[in-house]
Amino acid sequence: MQKLTSQADWIDRARAVLPAGGFGNFDPGIVIARGESSRVWDEDGNEYIDYLIGSGPMLLGHGHPEVVEAVLEQLPRGMTFFANNAKGIELAEAIVDAVPCCEQVRFVASGGEADMYAIRLARAYTGRDKILKFEGGYHGMSAEAQMSLAPEARVNFPHAVPDSAGIPQGVADHMLIAPFNDLAAVEALLTEHNDVAAIIVEPLQRIIPAEPGFLQGLRDLCDKHSVLLIFDEIVTGFRLAYGGAQERYGVTPDICTLGKIIGGGFPLAALGASAEIMQHFDKSVVGREKWLMQLGTLSGNPIAATAGLKTMEILRREGNYDRLRAIGKELQDMQTEALSAADIPHQICGDETLFDIFFTSSTCRDYRTAKHDAPRRNATYNGTLRRHGIFKSPGKLYSSLAISKIDLELTRNAVRRAVQSVRVE
Repeated sequence: MQKLTSQADWIDRARAVLPAGGFGNFDPGIVIARGESSRVWDEDGNEYIDYLIGSGPMLLGHGHPEVVEAVLEQLPRGMTFFANNAKGIELAEAIVDAVPCCEQVRFVASGGEADMYAIRLARAYTGRDKILKFEGGYHGMSAEAQMSLAPEARVNFPHAVPDSAGIPQGVADHMLIAPFNDLAAVEALLTEHNDVAAIIVEPLQRIIPAEPGFLQGLRDLCDKHSVLLIFDEIVTGFRLAYGGAQERYGVTPDICTLGKIIGGGFPLAALGASAEIMQHFDKSVVGREKWLMQLGTLSGNPIAATAGLKTMEILRREGNYDRLRAIGKELQDMQTEALSAADIPHQICGDETLFDIFFTSSTCRDYRTAKHDAPRRNATYNGTLRRHGIFKSPGKLYSSLAISKIDLELTRNAVRRAVQSVRVE
Protein backbone atom coordinates (compact mmCIF):
# COMPACT_ATOMS: atom_id res chain seq x y z
CA MET A 1 0.00 0.00 0.00
CA GLN A 2 1.29 3.45 -0.93
CA LYS A 3 2.19 5.68 2.01
CA LEU A 4 -0.40 8.45 2.27
CA THR A 5 1.75 11.06 4.02
CA SER A 6 5.18 11.79 2.58
CA GLN A 7 8.07 13.35 4.45
CA ALA A 8 7.52 16.58 2.51
CA ASP A 9 3.92 16.64 3.75
CA TRP A 10 5.08 16.20 7.35
CA ILE A 11 7.62 18.99 6.91
CA ASP A 12 4.87 21.32 5.63
CA ARG A 13 2.62 20.40 8.55
CA ALA A 14 5.48 21.05 10.98
CA ARG A 15 6.11 24.50 9.52
CA ALA A 16 2.49 25.42 10.20
CA VAL A 17 2.52 24.53 13.89
CA LEU A 18 6.17 24.57 15.04
CA PRO A 19 8.42 27.68 15.14
CA ALA A 20 11.17 27.28 12.52
CA GLY A 21 9.39 24.08 11.53
CA GLY A 22 10.90 21.92 14.27
CA PHE A 23 11.37 21.02 17.90
CA GLY A 24 14.50 23.18 18.15
CA ASN A 25 16.74 20.13 18.17
CA PHE A 26 17.89 18.50 14.94
CA ASP A 27 17.55 19.40 11.25
CA PRO A 28 13.80 19.91 10.61
CA GLY A 29 14.32 18.80 7.01
CA ILE A 30 14.12 15.16 8.07
CA VAL A 31 11.25 13.46 9.92
CA ILE A 32 12.07 10.16 11.60
CA ALA A 33 9.41 7.46 11.42
CA ARG A 34 11.02 4.73 13.49
CA GLY A 35 14.23 3.26 14.86
CA GLU A 36 15.42 -0.30 15.37
CA SER A 37 18.81 -1.33 16.76
CA SER A 38 21.46 0.67 14.85
CA ARG A 39 19.10 2.02 12.17
CA VAL A 40 16.49 4.75 11.75
CA TRP A 41 14.05 5.34 8.88
CA ASP A 42 12.56 8.62 7.74
CA GLU A 43 8.95 9.11 6.66
CA ASP A 44 9.86 8.36 3.04
CA GLY A 45 11.34 5.01 4.05
CA ASN A 46 14.99 5.99 3.63
CA GLU A 47 17.22 3.94 5.92
CA TYR A 48 20.18 5.34 7.88
CA ILE A 49 22.85 4.02 10.22
CA ASP A 50 22.28 6.03 13.38
CA TYR A 51 25.27 7.87 14.84
CA LEU A 52 23.09 10.59 16.39
CA ILE A 53 21.46 8.08 18.81
CA GLY A 54 18.93 10.61 20.06
CA SER A 55 21.78 13.01 20.99
CA GLY A 56 23.32 10.37 23.20
CA PRO A 57 20.87 8.30 25.25
CA MET A 58 20.42 5.35 22.88
CA LEU A 59 23.82 3.82 23.63
CA LEU A 60 22.36 0.30 23.24
CA GLY A 61 20.50 1.18 20.06
CA HIS A 62 16.78 1.54 19.47
CA GLY A 63 14.33 -0.94 20.96
CA HIS A 64 16.88 -3.08 22.79
CA PRO A 65 14.83 -6.19 23.62
CA GLU A 66 15.82 -6.34 27.30
CA VAL A 67 14.99 -2.68 27.85
CA VAL A 68 11.67 -3.04 26.01
CA GLU A 69 10.78 -6.11 28.06
CA ALA A 70 11.52 -4.31 31.33
CA VAL A 71 9.49 -1.24 30.31
CA LEU A 72 6.53 -3.35 29.16
CA GLU A 73 6.56 -5.12 32.51
CA GLN A 74 6.41 -1.78 34.34
CA LEU A 75 3.83 -0.04 32.13
CA PRO A 76 0.69 -1.72 33.51
CA ARG A 77 1.95 -1.07 37.05
CA GLY A 78 1.96 2.69 36.55
CA MET A 79 3.64 5.33 34.43
CA THR A 80 4.15 8.16 36.90
CA PHE A 81 3.04 8.93 40.46
CA PHE A 82 4.59 12.25 41.61
CA ALA A 83 5.66 10.18 44.59
CA ASN A 84 8.50 7.92 45.67
CA ASN A 85 8.56 4.57 43.88
CA ALA A 86 10.78 1.51 44.14
CA LYS A 87 12.28 1.79 40.65
CA GLY A 88 13.35 5.38 41.22
CA ILE A 89 14.93 4.46 44.54
CA GLU A 90 16.76 1.53 42.95
CA LEU A 91 18.09 3.82 40.22
CA ALA A 92 19.34 6.29 42.83
CA GLU A 93 21.14 3.44 44.58
CA ALA A 94 22.75 2.33 41.31
CA ILE A 95 23.96 5.87 40.55
CA VAL A 96 25.40 6.30 44.05
CA ASP A 97 27.23 2.97 43.67
CA ALA A 98 28.69 4.01 40.32
CA VAL A 99 29.55 7.71 40.51
CA PRO A 100 32.35 8.78 42.90
CA CYS A 101 30.99 12.20 43.94
CA CYS A 102 27.43 11.01 44.58
CA GLU A 103 26.33 10.12 48.10
CA GLN A 104 22.80 11.26 47.31
CA VAL A 105 20.92 12.27 44.15
CA ARG A 106 17.85 14.22 43.14
CA PHE A 107 15.95 13.41 39.96
CA VAL A 108 14.67 15.87 37.35
CA ALA A 109 13.35 15.41 33.83
CA SER A 110 16.12 16.89 31.65
CA GLY A 111 19.84 17.56 31.68
CA GLY A 112 19.37 21.30 31.39
CA GLU A 113 17.14 21.22 34.44
CA ALA A 114 19.81 19.26 36.34
CA ASP A 115 22.46 21.85 35.43
CA MET A 116 20.20 24.69 36.53
CA TYR A 117 19.67 23.07 39.94
CA ALA A 118 23.38 22.26 40.27
CA ILE A 119 24.24 25.95 39.87
CA ARG A 120 21.54 26.92 42.35
CA LEU A 121 22.73 24.25 44.79
CA ALA A 122 26.29 25.60 44.65
CA ARG A 123 25.01 29.08 45.44
CA ALA A 124 22.88 27.80 48.31
CA TYR A 125 25.79 25.86 49.83
CA THR A 126 28.45 28.56 49.49
CA GLY A 127 26.34 31.67 49.96
CA ARG A 128 28.07 33.16 46.90
CA ASP A 129 26.55 34.27 43.61
CA LYS A 130 29.07 34.12 40.77
CA ILE A 131 29.56 31.12 38.50
CA LEU A 132 32.58 30.50 36.29
CA LYS A 133 31.93 28.64 33.04
CA PHE A 134 33.98 28.04 29.93
CA GLU A 135 33.40 29.64 26.56
CA GLY A 136 31.63 27.13 24.33
CA GLY A 137 30.54 24.92 27.23
CA TYR A 138 26.96 23.64 26.95
CA HIS A 139 24.94 23.33 30.14
CA GLY A 140 21.33 23.42 29.00
CA MET A 141 18.92 26.28 28.43
CA SER A 142 18.94 28.22 31.71
CA ALA A 143 19.88 31.90 31.62
CA GLU A 144 23.30 31.15 33.13
CA ALA A 145 23.95 28.33 30.67
CA GLN A 146 23.13 30.55 27.71
CA MET A 147 26.08 32.79 28.48
CA SER A 148 28.93 32.47 25.95
CA LEU A 149 27.72 29.11 24.68
CA ALA A 150 28.38 29.91 21.02
CA PRO A 151 29.28 33.61 20.83
CA GLU A 152 29.86 35.04 17.38
CA ALA A 153 31.67 38.08 18.78
CA ARG A 154 35.03 37.45 20.43
CA VAL A 155 34.80 39.69 23.48
CA ASN A 156 37.50 39.86 26.11
CA PHE A 157 37.40 37.36 28.93
CA PRO A 158 35.75 37.15 31.46
CA HIS A 159 32.81 39.09 29.98
CA ALA A 160 29.73 36.95 29.28
CA VAL A 161 27.83 37.17 26.00
CA PRO A 162 24.17 36.05 26.02
CA ASP A 163 23.30 33.59 23.25
CA SER A 164 19.57 34.12 23.62
CA ALA A 165 17.09 36.94 23.87
CA GLY A 166 15.17 37.37 27.10
CA ILE A 167 18.13 37.22 29.50
CA PRO A 168 18.53 40.15 31.92
CA GLN A 169 21.87 41.92 32.19
CA GLY A 170 21.97 40.94 35.84
CA VAL A 171 22.61 37.32 34.83
CA ALA A 172 25.71 38.29 32.88
CA ASP A 173 26.95 40.28 35.85
CA HIS A 174 27.13 37.06 37.88
CA MET A 175 28.93 34.99 35.24
CA LEU A 176 32.66 34.75 34.57
CA ILE A 177 33.84 33.23 31.28
CA ALA A 178 37.21 31.57 30.77
CA PRO A 179 38.83 29.73 27.85
CA PHE A 180 38.74 25.95 28.17
CA ASN A 181 42.06 24.25 28.96
CA ASP A 182 43.55 27.46 30.41
CA LEU A 183 44.35 27.00 34.10
CA ALA A 184 46.21 30.29 34.31
CA ALA A 185 43.08 32.19 33.24
CA VAL A 186 40.99 30.34 35.81
CA GLU A 187 43.47 31.01 38.58
CA ALA A 188 43.57 34.71 37.74
CA LEU A 189 39.78 34.95 37.90
CA LEU A 190 39.52 33.11 41.20
CA THR A 191 42.23 35.31 42.66
CA GLU A 192 40.44 38.47 41.53
CA HIS A 193 36.91 37.42 42.48
CA ASN A 194 36.26 36.11 45.99
CA ASP A 195 32.54 35.62 45.44
CA VAL A 196 32.60 32.62 43.06
CA ALA A 197 30.30 29.80 44.12
CA ALA A 198 31.34 27.20 41.55
CA ILE A 199 33.09 26.32 38.35
CA ILE A 200 30.88 24.32 35.99
CA VAL A 201 32.62 22.34 33.27
CA GLU A 202 32.04 19.54 30.80
CA PRO A 203 34.95 17.13 31.39
CA LEU A 204 34.83 16.64 27.61
CA GLN A 205 33.67 20.04 26.36
CA ARG A 206 31.37 19.14 23.48
CA ILE A 207 34.08 17.07 21.74
CA ILE A 208 37.15 18.98 22.97
CA PRO A 209 39.21 16.85 25.39
CA ALA A 210 40.62 18.30 28.58
CA GLU A 211 44.40 18.50 28.31
CA PRO A 212 46.41 16.35 30.76
CA GLY A 213 46.26 17.93 34.20
CA PHE A 214 43.50 20.42 33.39
CA LEU A 215 40.69 18.76 35.35
CA GLN A 216 42.94 18.01 38.31
CA GLY A 217 44.13 21.60 38.11
CA LEU A 218 40.54 22.80 38.39
CA ARG A 219 40.05 20.51 41.37
CA ASP A 220 43.13 21.97 43.06
CA LEU A 221 42.14 25.58 42.36
CA CYS A 222 38.63 24.99 43.68
CA ASP A 223 40.06 23.55 46.90
CA LYS A 224 42.47 26.47 47.23
CA HIS A 225 39.76 29.10 46.81
CA SER A 226 36.89 27.24 48.57
CA VAL A 227 34.93 27.02 45.32
CA LEU A 228 32.74 24.06 44.34
CA LEU A 229 33.56 22.09 41.20
CA ILE A 230 30.60 20.94 39.10
CA PHE A 231 31.09 18.30 36.42
CA ASP A 232 28.36 18.42 33.80
CA GLU A 233 28.25 14.70 33.00
CA ILE A 234 24.98 14.74 31.08
CA VAL A 235 26.93 13.48 28.05
CA THR A 236 29.95 11.79 29.64
CA GLY A 237 28.16 9.98 32.47
CA PHE A 238 28.04 6.19 31.87
CA ARG A 239 29.57 6.82 28.40
CA LEU A 240 33.29 7.46 28.89
CA ALA A 241 33.22 4.73 31.54
CA TYR A 242 30.60 3.21 33.82
CA GLY A 243 31.57 5.80 36.46
CA GLY A 244 31.71 8.50 33.80
CA ALA A 245 34.44 11.08 33.42
CA GLN A 246 35.15 10.86 37.15
CA GLU A 247 36.24 7.26 36.70
CA ARG A 248 37.89 7.83 33.34
CA TYR A 249 40.03 10.79 34.43
CA GLY A 250 40.35 10.10 38.14
CA VAL A 251 39.08 13.52 39.26
CA THR A 252 36.12 13.86 41.63
CA PRO A 253 33.98 17.03 41.58
CA ASP A 254 31.79 18.32 44.39
CA ILE A 255 28.58 18.11 42.33
CA CYS A 256 27.77 16.35 39.07
CA THR A 257 24.83 16.24 36.74
CA LEU A 258 23.71 13.14 34.84
CA GLY A 259 21.22 12.50 32.05
CA LYS A 260 20.70 10.79 28.70
CA ILE A 261 21.86 7.21 29.44
CA ILE A 262 20.40 7.01 32.98
CA GLY A 263 16.90 7.35 31.50
CA GLY A 264 17.39 4.70 28.83
CA GLY A 265 15.76 6.93 26.21
CA PHE A 266 13.03 8.33 28.47
CA PRO A 267 12.98 11.80 30.10
CA LEU A 268 15.12 11.59 33.23
CA ALA A 269 18.20 13.32 34.63
CA ALA A 270 19.78 13.81 38.03
CA LEU A 271 22.23 15.80 40.08
CA GLY A 272 24.32 14.33 42.84
CA ALA A 273 26.81 15.33 45.51
CA SER A 274 27.83 14.57 49.08
CA ALA A 275 25.13 14.27 51.72
CA GLU A 276 26.40 17.52 53.25
CA ILE A 277 25.81 19.47 50.05
CA MET A 278 22.57 17.68 49.17
CA GLN A 279 21.05 18.48 52.58
CA HIS A 280 20.05 21.85 51.11
CA PHE A 281 17.13 20.01 49.54
CA ASP A 282 15.93 19.09 53.06
CA LYS A 283 14.22 22.02 54.82
CA SER A 284 14.06 20.15 58.11
CA VAL A 285 17.87 20.07 58.20
CA VAL A 286 18.95 23.46 56.80
CA GLY A 287 15.92 25.61 57.60
CA ARG A 288 13.83 27.85 55.41
CA GLU A 289 16.58 30.36 54.49
CA LYS A 290 19.03 27.78 53.12
CA TRP A 291 16.47 25.38 51.66
CA LEU A 292 16.55 24.77 47.89
CA MET A 293 13.07 24.05 46.55
CA GLN A 294 13.00 21.39 43.86
CA LEU A 295 10.15 19.34 42.43
CA GLY A 296 8.99 18.07 39.07
CA THR A 297 5.98 16.16 37.77
CA LEU A 298 8.05 13.44 36.08
CA SER A 299 11.06 13.40 38.42
CA GLY A 300 12.05 9.79 39.13
CA ASN A 301 9.14 8.35 37.18
CA PRO A 302 9.19 4.54 37.17
CA ILE A 303 9.18 4.06 33.38
CA ALA A 304 12.35 6.09 32.84
CA ALA A 305 13.92 4.59 35.97
CA THR A 306 13.17 1.07 34.74
CA ALA A 307 14.70 1.77 31.33
CA GLY A 308 17.74 3.37 32.95
CA LEU A 309 18.28 0.51 35.38
CA LYS A 310 18.19 -2.10 32.61
CA THR A 311 20.48 -0.01 30.38
CA MET A 312 22.99 0.35 33.20
CA GLU A 313 22.80 -3.37 33.96
CA ILE A 314 23.68 -4.17 30.35
CA LEU A 315 26.54 -1.65 30.35
CA ARG A 316 28.05 -3.35 33.41
CA ARG A 317 28.53 -6.60 31.49
CA GLU A 318 32.11 -7.52 30.80
CA GLY A 319 33.63 -6.14 27.64
CA ASN A 320 30.92 -3.66 26.68
CA TYR A 321 32.99 -0.52 27.22
CA ASP A 322 35.96 -2.07 25.42
CA ARG A 323 33.68 -2.87 22.50
CA LEU A 324 32.16 0.62 22.49
CA ARG A 325 35.63 2.13 22.29
CA ALA A 326 36.77 -0.33 19.62
CA ILE A 327 33.80 0.65 17.44
CA GLY A 328 34.60 4.33 17.93
CA LYS A 329 38.27 3.77 17.17
CA GLU A 330 37.43 2.01 13.91
CA LEU A 331 35.14 4.89 12.96
CA GLN A 332 37.92 7.36 13.69
CA ASP A 333 40.55 5.39 11.80
CA MET A 334 38.47 4.87 8.67
CA GLN A 335 37.88 8.61 8.37
CA THR A 336 41.39 9.82 9.11
CA GLU A 337 42.88 7.21 6.76
CA ALA A 338 40.60 8.25 3.90
CA LEU A 339 41.13 11.97 4.49
CA SER A 340 44.90 11.58 4.86
CA ALA A 341 45.11 9.55 1.65
CA ALA A 342 43.30 12.39 -0.10
CA ASP A 343 45.71 14.91 1.48
CA ILE A 344 42.85 16.80 3.14
CA PRO A 345 43.91 18.63 6.35
CA HIS A 346 41.85 17.51 9.32
CA GLN A 347 41.87 16.73 13.03
CA ILE A 348 39.94 14.03 14.87
CA CYS A 349 38.69 15.70 18.04
CA GLY A 350 37.08 13.92 20.98
CA ASP A 351 36.93 10.53 22.64
CA GLU A 352 36.40 7.18 20.94
CA THR A 353 32.83 7.19 22.27
CA LEU A 354 32.07 10.69 21.00
CA PHE A 355 34.02 12.71 18.43
CA ASP A 356 34.06 14.42 15.07
CA ILE A 357 36.33 15.90 12.41
CA PHE A 358 37.53 19.47 12.09
CA PHE A 359 38.81 20.38 8.65
CA THR A 360 41.91 22.12 9.92
CA SER A 361 45.58 21.42 10.53
CA SER A 362 45.49 23.32 13.84
CA THR A 363 45.15 21.77 17.31
CA CYS A 364 41.66 22.08 18.78
CA ARG A 365 41.93 22.96 22.45
CA ASP A 366 39.13 25.47 23.14
CA TYR A 367 36.08 27.11 21.58
CA ARG A 368 38.09 29.55 19.48
CA THR A 369 40.46 26.98 18.00
CA ALA A 370 37.95 24.14 17.50
CA LYS A 371 36.76 25.28 14.10
CA HIS A 372 36.93 24.45 10.43
CA ASP A 373 39.38 26.34 8.24
CA ALA A 374 36.98 25.56 5.40
CA PRO A 375 33.41 25.28 6.79
CA ARG A 376 32.08 24.42 3.34
CA ARG A 377 34.10 21.20 3.43
CA ASN A 378 32.28 20.15 6.57
CA ALA A 379 28.89 20.84 4.97
CA THR A 380 29.86 18.87 1.85
CA TYR A 381 31.27 15.99 3.88
CA ASN A 382 28.26 15.64 6.15
CA GLY A 383 25.77 16.20 3.36
CA THR A 384 27.35 13.36 1.37
CA LEU A 385 27.31 11.07 4.39
CA ARG A 386 23.58 11.77 4.86
CA ARG A 387 22.84 11.02 1.20
CA HIS A 388 24.64 7.70 1.60
CA GLY A 389 22.75 6.57 4.66
CA ILE A 390 24.69 8.02 7.61
CA PHE A 391 22.62 9.83 10.24
CA LYS A 392 24.72 12.13 12.39
CA SER A 393 24.98 15.68 13.65
CA PRO A 394 27.10 18.07 11.56
CA GLY A 395 29.39 18.44 14.58
CA LYS A 396 29.36 15.16 16.48
CA LEU A 397 29.35 11.40 16.01
CA TYR A 398 28.38 8.97 18.77
CA SER A 399 29.58 5.39 18.96
CA SER A 400 26.99 2.85 20.08
CA LEU A 401 26.93 -0.80 21.03
CA ALA A 402 24.32 -1.46 18.35
CA ILE A 403 26.77 -0.83 15.50
CA SER A 404 27.59 -4.06 13.64
CA LYS A 405 30.41 -5.08 11.30
CA ILE A 406 28.04 -4.59 8.37
CA ASP A 407 27.25 -1.08 9.62
CA LEU A 408 30.96 -0.30 9.79
CA GLU A 409 31.57 -1.49 6.24
CA LEU A 410 28.63 0.54 4.92
CA THR A 411 29.95 3.54 6.85
CA ARG A 412 33.40 3.04 5.35
CA ASN A 413 31.91 3.16 1.85
CA ALA A 414 29.97 6.33 2.71
CA VAL A 415 33.13 7.93 4.11
CA ARG A 416 35.01 7.21 0.87
CA ARG A 417 32.26 8.93 -1.10
CA ALA A 418 32.21 11.88 1.29
CA VAL A 419 35.98 12.31 1.04
CA GLN A 420 35.77 12.19 -2.75
CA SER A 421 33.06 14.88 -2.67
CA VAL A 422 35.30 17.13 -0.57
CA ARG A 423 38.29 16.43 -2.80
CA VAL A 424 36.60 17.39 -6.06
CA GLU A 425 34.76 20.40 -4.65
